[in-house]
Amino acid sequence: MKLERNSKAVLLRIYIGESDRYKGKPLYRYLVELFKKEGFYGATVLRGITGFGQTSNVHTTSILRLSTDLPIVIEVVDSREKIDEIKPVLDEIIKGGLIIEQEVEVWAYRGKEDESD
Repeated sequence: MKLERNSKAVLLRIYIGESDRYKGKPLYRYLVELFKKEGFYGATVLRGITGFGQTSNVHTTSILRLSTDLPIVIEVVDSREKIDEIKPVLDEIIKGGLIIEQEVEVWAYRGKEDESD
């Protein structure tokens, strides 16, 4: 599937902690490398300034309570087929956090002409 205007896709959003690790690497970095290796269209990592999860522990960048486990969100968009293929792998890798998916419609998908990896 090629991502073009008005094409249907799935947004997978993964909520984890900054201190989460897998095979000696930060989990968010491992996931981005996995998505790239598997040929996904792209992935973005967002670092939160504050948040809480199932344990209700607040993680924040507040100077009075500087957290070493800030919220991290990884977003990846691709076809339904690619997302469904990666779910069992993610189930093995991600031991804590939240994963949601949402059907989306692509409005634009462009790279810069001079962009290089």
